[in-house]
Amino acid sequence: MATSPYDGRVTSLAETVSAPPVGLLLDVDGPIASPDTRTVRLESVASDLAALANAGALVVFNTGRAAAFIRDVVVPAVRGAGLEPGRRLWAVCEKGAVWFGFDAESMDEPEVDGALAMEESLERWVDERVAERYADTMFFDREKLAMISVEQIIEVPRAAYHEAQARFDDDVFEQVLAMGGGVQREKVVDLGRAGRVTVRIDPTIISTDIEHPSLGKDLGAQRAILLAREHGLAIPHHWRTMGDSRSDYAMADWLHANGYSAAHIDVRPADGVPETPYPVLTADGGLIHDDAAAVFLTRWRAITAESRWDDGSTPDA
Repeated sequence: MATSPYDGRVTSLAETVSAPPVGLLLDVDGPIASPDTRTVRLESVASDLAALANAGALVVFNTGRAAAFIRDVVVPAVRGAGLEPGRRLWAVCEKGAVWFGFDAESMDEPEVDGALAMEESLERWVDERVAERYADTMFFDREKLAMISVEQIIEVPRAAYHEAQARFDDDVFEQVLAMGGGVQREKVVDLGRAGRVTVRIDPTIISTDIEHPSLGKDLGAQRAILLAREHGLAIPHHWRTMGDSRSDYAMADWLHANGYSAAHIDVRPADGVPETPYPVLTADGGLIHDDAAAVFLTRWRAITAESRWDDGSTPDA
């Protein structure tokens, strides 16, 4: 079982004196990249991200996406929007299994926690099953370094994909059991011959991730803190997390539990907003996904420029 990379928080006042004004933990699919186009569709999203990083905010993408997607889609958008030399952002990919940093001129090679990688035999089986039975609705993501993922073909209607996705997820569930593992898909758990969950199946609106059960957005939050500390940064007290699914709340859960001031922005609240010990914010007017994210990124840019993060617990409400 993988261990947490970091389980504490900054407690020394001296460490926090020169801390960034705010830390941002941002899911990518939905808030940053449109789930319909799979691109950074809104210019304001890229320009606000660059401006926030330029102003000293700690910006970390915390995503299930592969590092290659961030490299090819997100990094060029932020750089093209005016990221200044010396300003560094991070990406924690595959829900905590892969991570790297980048700036205006360079990008690190992704690091991988091999203990969190899926078995190659299961990866081969999924690749073959998609090719044989599901190639008309989904494709196998060959960029993943630890997880196994399949994704909706953009041109396929969402309803048609979801029908195929349900059948595919059932196939994977049975195959994991046949291979001697234990499996969890949402609230359904079968420990199988392993006597424990060895694989988690996590469906989203555009994909299914097949992953180590230790992966999650809370692990991504821990990685973000560790990365900042490893690079000599003080840890900000104020944090904002953003996502489009219930699992994204785990970022704010972890930050709040470790003593940080956190609020979560839900850009697709149709699933229901749970009760939390921290504020949850949503966009007015029914805005969702990147349209909703754009509202808050612009607010955060203004609050950071005006040094107002200490003006109450939620100056962006």
